[in-house]
Formats: sequence, structure tokens, C-alpha cells
Amino acid sequence: MYINESVTSIKGIGDSKAKSLNKLGVYTVGDILLRFPRTYYMYQPPVGENDIKNHIGEKIALQLELRANAMLKKTRRLDIVIAKGFTPNLPVELIWFRTPYIRNKLYTFTPTIFYGRIIEEGGTLKMEQPEVYQPKEYENLCKKPYPIYSLTKGVSNKLIINTVEEALRNVSLEEHLPEEVLANNELMGYNEAISSIHRPDSLDDYYNARKRLAYDEIFSFMLSVEYNNLNEVKVSNTYSIASTEEMDNVISSLPYELTNGQRNALDDIISDFKSPYITSRLIQGDVGCGKTIVAFLAMLTMVSNGYQAAIMAPTEVLARQHFDTFNSLLEEYNLNYNVVCLTGSTKVKERREINELIATDNKLFIVGTHALIEDKVEYNNIGLVITDEQHRFGVKQREAFSNKGYNPFSIVMSATPIPRTLSMIMYMGMNISNIKDVPKTKLPIKNCVIKENMRPNAYKHILSEIKKNHQAYIICPLVEAKEITEAENVTDYKEKLESVMPNNIKIGILHGKMKSDDKNDIMNSFIKGELDILVSTTVVEVGVNNPNATTIMIENANRFGLAQLHQLRGRVGRGAYQSYCIFMDSSEGEEVNKRLEIMNTSNDGFFIANEDLKLRGPGDIMGIRQSGDMNFRIADIYNDAELFMKARDDIEALIDEGYSFEVLGLNNSTGNVL
Repeated sequence: MYINESVTSIKGIGDSKAKSLNKLGVYTVGDILLRFPRTYYMYQPPVGENDIKNHIGEKIALQLELRANAMLKKTRRLDIVIAKGFTPNLPVELIWFRTPYIRNKLYTFTPTIFYGRIIEEGGTLKMEQPEVYQPKEYENLCKKPYPIYSLTKGVSNKLIINTVEEALRNVSLEEHLPEEVLANNELMGYNEAISSIHRPDSLDDYYNARKRLAYDEIFSFMLSVEYNNLNEVKVSNTYSIASTEEMDNVISSLPYELTNGQRNALDDIISDFKSPYITSRLIQGDVGCGKTIVAFLAMLTMVSNGYQAAIMAPTEVLARQHFDTFNSLLEEYNLNYNVVCLTGSTKVKERREINELIATDNKLFIVGTHALIEDKVEYNNIGLVITDEQHRFGVKQREAFSNKGYNPFSIVMSATPIPRTLSMIMYMGMNISNIKDVPKTKLPIKNCVIKENMRPNAYKHILSEIKKNHQAYIICPLVEAKEITEAENVTDYKEKLESVMPNNIKIGILHGKMKSDDKNDIMNSFIKGELDILVSTTVVEVGVNNPNATTIMIENANRFGLAQLHQLRGRVGRGAYQSYCIFMDSSEGEEVNKRLEIMNTSNDGFFIANEDLKLRGPGDIMGIRQSGDMNFRIADIYNDAELFMKARDDIEALIDEGYSFEVLGLNNSTGNVL
């Protein structure tokens, strides 16, 4: 079996299952092997009978004996298997629906492990749909992390596990890193790493596999950065920036003063525009620091001097927000320029008109999504391209956008604060500006970390804000309940919320599995004030601007990394109103999670980024990733900061030894040579 063969070549995968796997981006044998688990679950030893009542509502393992045969109860709609197990002193009722074959696993007077959620109804302990194991089988299960994959309709966790197992039995993967790199970094072999990431024998096995695969991605990324730096040809600046008068007039007329960080960033940009060579600049700005006005003023300078300027956003909602903001600013300050917005949903007739304007108007503000890099879009003397929230785009998309026109200046804006030492490595060849201060017109967000017992108070606060005509976000880690996970999920959460909120409260849900048009409709309804509460996954973390939203409540906040929590918190505090962030800590015990304590005491993204580096370690890697940056499958810019440094040093040493970029795998775009 070869890695580029269809996934149907794997035993057990027919056309129907292949179509379901296609929804997850799995088309080949290689795709399924690179579909890494999103997290792992560790089965815990059976709970003793004296401790059962402390775990009501939780999934636990119990060792029970059946003293009578299980009964099969047939109804018109389904078969129900009912059994009673003993601890030995406590009876526990066991119930299975639609699984009559489970009786084949149930033996009387034989110690058996039952794993499921324990509940108490009318003084009776119950487990519904528990998994059944022999004691030795369960003991072995407790020793290994159990992989949990991202799923879709028609694809179960068990299906992916079985498919991966079958693929691993029939494929041998070649090593592609030099022996000296493996030895110097204590990395396991590639074949072993792919196997161990899917079926680790222990936590140490998982950590070693993850380290190897993260290094692969970082090595590939840093190799392309090094290649670009060594082969970069300085391009002479042919743009004539004769005046900044219109930019200066707008700055002096703004109803607020620009912060020092904003002014310094603009000074850096204007200095770039007047330098002898074309440059690229990264603007790192904390959430809410005012990057949008900096982008507008930079674009205005370019446009007022006779050139086009474009900005590309990661979502249609954000692109439309930029379009509306720029139109308002141009009108407010009597600036006689046009703005166009091009997205994937732009109608054919309107798209034709926009493309014609882009091709003819050399004093034009251009806003859009990835639609801006399509071949049909022909620019007219474009001088500046800006990518907003650049980590959401693939490298090839950014390059295609930057290469439109005649060697334009490029600015990358990121709201993910990265420690300076790390950003200098990741963005070698780019000038860097940091905006660390927040406009004085914005009140600091008030934070609090609460446990489950304080939930009613949180809901009361949200209601009090809604009565002031404000709105709220509630963030859940998952779209829907998945097998072994305990996290809150948007589909169930909305129903739960409706049961405790007054009938007049309008609640909407948003998640990444929705169609693009549906997501845009929900987000626009929220922005227009047609919804009071938006229950969402982290799909809202990218740049959405709703000044009227004053509260964000993050469920299972202890499952998120600091960088992502800070991005999510940045959805509020975008207007003049006092805003609040409620972190729901679902971790066990009364002590507040360390990461949440940092979030509770600071709104400074750069401080948080540095603290994130200090706290990183194996225990923080499992579960929801710290960041979604750079389109890595498994690497993380915070947890793996040291690997970035090691990969850079390794690449420089290998090139000095005479290795070519091609031999080192430069053409491998995935970072994982399968």
C-alpha cells in the first residue's frame, strides 16, 4: 500500500465511508495518517464504593458483579437491556438501549468493569450505555492515552482508530531527516512517530512522538524562511510618496489621540514607503489596540499618492466590517476615494463591476477575503497589500496576494502577541512594529474566574447587561457532544440556556460546521442587535467587531491556551462601555487553574504571551491547542518556542555542511514527508 493511494484501498473503507471521510479532508492513505488526534483521554482506575456518590454526574469506572442474568425488554420502538450490578454492597442499575448483543458480554458472579456516567434517580444509582470490560482489559486501557479525533456525520472515533490501525499495518514510512539532526535533538524516527501519535503506549511515548512531528513542521517552515532570506533580491522602490498631508489631516481631526504605539507604527510604515527598497512589515498589536485605523491611514497615504491599496481579511464578516468602516471614514473626512469589497459570495454582476474598477481606478481602497488573489483580479498599480490576522492564511495565499501588481509593499497585521525573541526568529526578513498600548477611550475589561457553583450569578450578570441593551457571547469548546468528552457544546448549551433565561431573550448559535452564508447571517444578526446572546465555538475569535457586546463567558476555560483565551476576550471591550470576561473553570478542586489566574489579573497580551512561554510543558500540550497559528497540524508557537530556535540552528549548520535545500525537503509543503 502506498500513501498516495485512495483511502478506499484500506480494508474496511468502501465508497460510502470514503465519502464521509472526504468531509474531513481525508482522500488518501497519507491523509488519514496525518489526521492526528485532537486530544487524548486517560481512563482512570475504578472508583471505590465509598467514593461513588462524590462522582454523581461524571463518567467513572465501577467494578461490579451481576447476581442475576440481564433482562431483555422489547418495546415497539427499541430493545432495552437491563441488569443490576453490585459493588458488592451498593446496587447499580445498568441500562443499554438498542444494543441487545451486549448480553453476550455480561456474565453472572464475574467481576466486570463498567464505564459510563453515574447518575442517581430516586435514590437509585444508574449507568446508561456503559462500556463493558474485563478487569485485565480495563487495567491495560488505563495505561495508555486513548485518542480522540475530530469527527463528522458518518465518521465515528472507532472508525478512524480502526482505519489508522489498518493503514499503519500496511505502510512503511521513509525517514527524511539527517541522522545527526535526530541524534542532536533526541528525536524518534518518523515511522515510529506517526505510529505513536495515533496509538501511544504511554504519555512519554505521546510526548516524544509529538515532539518529533512538531519539529518536522517547524523544520519545514524555517527551511522555507531561510531559503527566502538567502535568495531574496532587494527590489528598488519605484513608488513616489510625495505627501502625507491627507493622513495628517485625518489624524488631527480624529475624536481621539492615537496612542504612542499607533504613531510609532505609522512612522515605521511611512519610513518604509520612503526607503530605497520594497519592504515587508509585521505589525503586532494587542487585541483592541487600534490596528484598523493604522491600516486605513497607511492605505490612505498610498492612495492619496496615486496608488491602489488592498487589505485581505480571513472572514467575510470581518471584510464587510472593514468595508463599512473605511466608507464611514472617507465620508466623515470628505475624502473623495472609492472602496470596493470582494468576497466569495459577491454576486456575478457585482463581481464584474468590482473587477473592472480594480483594473481601472488607480486611487482605490480594496477590501476582501481570499477572493482578492484569484487570477481574474487584475490590479492597477497597486502599492500596498495588507493581510489581516495573517496566521489564518496559508503561506501560498499570502505570497499570491503580495505578488499581485508591481512589487507592492506588504504589511501583515497580527493580534497574536508573540514574545520578541520568538517573533524575530519566525519573521526573519520582516521589519517588526509592536503596538502595546490601548486607546485611552477604552475601559479595561473586568475579569473573573468562577467555578460551577457561581453559574447562576454569571447568568444574572448577563441578564443585567441585556437589560441595558447590551449583548453577550458564550463560548463553548465543541459543536456537539462527542463520545468521551465532557466539554460544554453549543447545540446542547443553547437548549440549557433557554431553560434558565426569560422567554424574550433571543439566543443564536455559531460554529465552524455551518455553511458560510449561515455563519454570515448569524454574525450579522448579532452585530445588528437582533440577538441578545450568541453561543459560539472559537470561530468568533478572529477580529469580529461588535461594540455593543459587553460580556463574554468562556465555558471550560481551563481547556484553552492563554493565547486563545486572550483572543476570545478581545471580542468585548471594543466600544465605550464597561466590558466583562467570565472564565468558567471546570477543573477539579477549589484551586483556580494557573493559566486562568494569569488571565484574571492581566489584560496585557504581550505579558500573557511571555507567561505562556513560562508555563508551557507536556501537561499543557494535550487537549485544545494553544494557538492555530501558521497552519501547523501539531506544532505550536508557544509550547514549541525552543524547537523554532533549534530548527533554525540545525538548518544553518546543515547548509554550512553542504546540504542543499532540495535534499532537506524544501519542496515538501506539508512539513511531513509521507
